[in-house]
Amino acid sequence: MRWNGPSPPSPLGRLKVFLGSAPGVGKTYRMLDEAHRRLSRGQDVVIGYVECHRRPRTEALLADIEAVPRLERDYRGVGFTEMDVDAVIARRPEVALVDELAHTNVPGGRHAKRWQDVEELLAAGIDVLAAVNVQHLESLNDVVEKITGVPQRETVPDEVVRRADQIELVDMAPEGLRRRMAHGNVYAAEKVDAALSNYFRVGNLTALRELALLWLAGRVDEGLQRYRAEHEISKVWETRERVVVALTGGPEGETLIRRAARIADRAGSDALLAVHVARSDGLADADPAALLSQRRLVESLGGSYHSVVGDDIPTALLDFARASNATQLVLGTSRRGALRRALSGRGIGETIVELSGDIDVHMVTHEAAGRGRRLALPGALHSRARRIAGPVSGLVLPTALTGILILLRGSVNLTSDALLYLAVVVGVALLGGITSALLASLVASLLLIYYIVPPIDELTVSDPNNVLALVVFVLIGVTVAAVVDTGTRFSRRAARATAEAETLSALAGNVLRGEHAMPALLERLRETFGMDAVELHHDGAVTTTEGARPAADGAAETEAQTALEEIAIEPGTVLVLRGRPLPAADRRVLAAFTAHVAGAVERARLAEAAAEVEPVRAADRLRAALLAAVSHDLRTPLAVALASVTSLRSHDVEFTANDRDELLGTAQSSLLRLNTLVDNLLDMSRLQAGALTLHLQPVGVADAMRAALDSLTEEHPAVDRRGLDAVPPVLVDPPLLERVLANLTANALRHGGGRSVLVTAGELAGRVEIRIVDRGTGVREADRERIFQPFQRLGDTDNTTGVGLGLALSRGLTEAMGGTLTPEDTPGGGLTMVLDLPVALDHHPVRNGTAPA
Repeated sequence: MRWNGPSPPSPLGRLKVFLGSAPGVGKTYRMLDEAHRRLSRGQDVVIGYVECHRRPRTEALLADIEAVPRLERDYRGVGFTEMDVDAVIARRPEVALVDELAHTNVPGGRHAKRWQDVEELLAAGIDVLAAVNVQHLESLNDVVEKITGVPQRETVPDEVVRRADQIELVDMAPEGLRRRMAHGNVYAAEKVDAALSNYFRVGNLTALRELALLWLAGRVDEGLQRYRAEHEISKVWETRERVVVALTGGPEGETLIRRAARIADRAGSDALLAVHVARSDGLADADPAALLSQRRLVESLGGSYHSVVGDDIPTALLDFARASNATQLVLGTSRRGALRRALSGRGIGETIVELSGDIDVHMVTHEAAGRGRRLALPGALHSRARRIAGPVSGLVLPTALTGILILLRGSVNLTSDALLYLAVVVGVALLGGITSALLASLVASLLLIYYIVPPIDELTVSDPNNVLALVVFVLIGVTVAAVVDTGTRFSRRAARATAEAETLSALAGNVLRGEHAMPALLERLRETFGMDAVELHHDGAVTTTEGARPAADGAAETEAQTALEEIAIEPGTVLVLRGRPLPAADRRVLAAFTAHVAGAVERARLAEAAAEVEPVRAADRLRAALLAAVSHDLRTPLAVALASVTSLRSHDVEFTANDRDELLGTAQSSLLRLNTLVDNLLDMSRLQAGALTLHLQPVGVADAMRAALDSLTEEHPAVDRRGLDAVPPVLVDPPLLERVLANLTANALRHGGGRSVLVTAGELAGRVEIRIVDRGTGVREADRERIFQPFQRLGDTDNTTGVGLGLALSRGLTEAMGGTLTPEDTPGGGLTMVLDLPVALDHHPVRNGTAPA
């Protein structure tokens, strides 16, 4: 049989990632070794892209593995090679090797990143062996930079690596990796000392190793949870201690959290989970302010907070614990009093202990244990008028109904009479609650017996059937009244809970408004509770929000209408409410408002402190950087020049002519370096003072670049210059342009990783754009403005490369001449400085100008 329809889609390829804990641990070597093992098993393996960095042992493994030719691309006059995805797919191997997963592709292809190329190979059904270092994972990028001080420009999303079918950690002890480097197995000999003293310090490598292990442990844990879910395994696997603490929002919460944290710490685990079970009807009586405080405490201890919904609290807690693979559950002992425990029987704690199975349950005592909970009074949810009207109606309505039934005697039977009395009892229950309904039921029963049930006008009942009817009437009346009262209470509670939730949601939105959060918060508080005014007294200052007050006759009457309530938030901070007295039912929402006010006060205090400290910190950083850098750069050339001159003046040693020339040359270069430093400092001070005088005139870019290279005192490889003669002259100050080009070129050579620097130029819309391109480590986008600040030397840790004025001075001089200086990424890695200058239209003659302040 032949299938003539469309071919079925290819199954997805499988991805195996070799995750290196640090550069040089051997992830590429391990990947190639895996490729040889697969070749020996008969699999078709090809190399899509592998970078050996000139390491002989790694290059030796490339033998006998077919390599798909790379794709050559030209970008801005520079040639690059990339993996040819289409060629690999056309070759249709079983396995493809792809190194440097986080690599940024040269513009011009389908994908910006190499990991996107890998996803296309996987979609084509090709298995991929890939390699990446932990510092390139997106979630760890900033942490790695803080540890090592080196920004990583190229990253790969964690999800890409997390989705891999296999992740193999390639690890090495820090001491072993440093020995490897010292033997020249990682970097060239001239780079080893610098690497060992900077990025590859023992502390850095240990931290990177720990990050890699923890990240991989998290992925392993995710895989275990996924496996348990797929195979419906509910039994706890004690692979790792996990402690769950149950919170009710009561006063015992902080005690339970700290006890659970100690249990987790003793078990050597950092998995602390706090959970609050909210009833699905929204009628839980948890204190939101207390829960907020307890959530902050959990998070400050390194745990996580969770909220689940469930009416059966023991089941909900155990389901959450088992889903989290928890090994221990911490509960507080019951707050119910002895009488309530005796009447209600087994509590939540006892039920959980019975159903916990292989989860250890800790019952923790606390100060609130056994003290009971405050119960609402039977009529507490009704207004004062209804609390009065309820008992009155319980007396009046049955009596009025009795008078009507006496007039209708003979036309209405006993069954109808009983149903009418029952209707009255239900109505009284709706109006006044259970107490009024019980009173109405008692009055209706007596009136029914005396006036309606034979014998008339006697509190006796002659017919046994009537006795049964009366008993059933009383039971139904009491039951119906209780149900109606309970439903009314729950309905009112639900409405209040909804209103509270809406209020708190609006409150959270107001708090997030930024600098005007406090006035908005106070206004929301005033509107919510209908107060006349709300004031916040904080360190002698008063923030007030007022509403429209009703007119009053005289100050005394106004004073009588206004109640004053003060709430102490912290020492020196008091919240004052003016208006109606607040009922107890409003206290819970008021506590949430108070907690938000306290948080806003604390944020304002921290912002104020930060604003006061930041100028001092900035000045201190500038002073420290200046002292550290200038002291070195002044002392070093002075010391070298002094030593050279002292040697020449010495009569103890007779120097040859060559020796004298060498000493004089050393002294000259040191003094030139010192002179450049002083010139930079003076020019920077003139720029900041707006006192730099410009002499603008047409200058050829090629001539300025030639003079700039001649001014460089240090030896450097040839700088590749392209297109400089093809652009028109620019209108600049010639010496200043030479200074700018010299600074930018020296910076590119210094940070270019030993590779050549490319300088190109082009004209567009009356502007000339000069590009100085290096292929070093680059600068991440968040740090690009910092490099133009004085005394900033990102990536330099030894004070041997100047005081960090070069880029700051270059931008200042460029802007003074009407140009711009901006950094860009170099495709494939590195930094490109773009110098944009105005064209000298019609070759303007020399003219003077002054730099703007």
